[in-house]
Amino acid sequence: MTLATAPRRPTAPAADRAARPRRDLGAWFLVLPALLPILVLSVGPLLYGIGLAFTDAQSGRTQATRFVGLLNFSDLFQDSLFWDSFRIGLIWAFGVTVPQFLLALGLALLLHLDLRLRWLARALAIIPWAMPEVVVGIMWRLVYHPDAGILNETLRDLGLSGAGDGRDWLSGLATALPAVIVVGVWAGMPQTTVTLLAGLQNVPRELHEAASMDGAGAWRRFRTVTWPALRPIALAVTALNFIWNFNSFALVFVLTDGGPGGRTRLPMLFAYEEAFRYGQFGYAATMGLAMVAVISVLLALYLVGRLKGDDDR
Repeated sequence: MTLATAPRRPTAPAADRAARPRRDLGAWFLVLPALLPILVLSVGPLLYGIGLAFTDAQSGRTQATRFVGLLNFSDLFQDSLFWDSFRIGLIWAFGVTVPQFLLALGLALLLHLDLRLRWLARALAIIPWAMPEVVVGIMWRLVYHPDAGILNETLRDLGLSGAGDGRDWLSGLATALPAVIVVGVWAGMPQTTVTLLAGLQNVPRELHEAASMDGAGAWRRFRTVTWPALRPIALAVTALNFIWNFNSFALVFVLTDGGPGGRTRLPMLFAYEEAFRYGQFGYAATMGLAMVAVISVLLALYLVGRLKGDDDR
């Protein structure tokens, strides 16, 4: 009796095995021009910031910078202003991300329909995306202007006495944060819309036609056909938008500069104030390191959720 044996994998000749390290070394030399800028511009500042977080570096200080260990971290965890900015950052991130996604999903579904001039609607929808955040902030400061702003003018024209009577939306303690959230939703919605629209275009049209032949209505087709295909993209874009919004700086800086009374002071704005207004570079670097840790946790939760979802399928 003969035993069947699995075919043996052919082995590379000894000369080829000896030449492989030299080929790998040559490949590293080829990617070195692209790797050096990444190391200098990304990894270098990151390592410098990590080192700065363990020192008492200050601007205008005549004494040498000292290593203080975990003292900055201890001060940070006891800093009520930092935790207040962290709470405002979470409110801002949720307040922008959730309505941004819902509005973008509705807009993407409308733009996916076979309508005339659909290309024009798509082009108009991405205009806010093409505008720099500084320009968006200046434009919306004019919209919210207490005297000449179009918002107060519109409210007065609608006969809403008191609502638009010279109210300064960006300076009010109760209205400042909702006002900047509205701007954040408007500014980021095109990017989410385009991403979801790309996902919708990958859903096979035959599935919709088969569901229609089975008598499924619009809501049932969305629930059973569209959403299962769109869900991975929706989760990814929501997670990335939340992280992006939590790290926002320029838009809120132009709109309110963190005011009034710190009601819109996001964590990045707080770190900026400590570094460039009060000269506390070491303490500001500690805040940056803490934010990196928070974002890493959020990314880890997202990746675990994705892996669990892949295992369940």
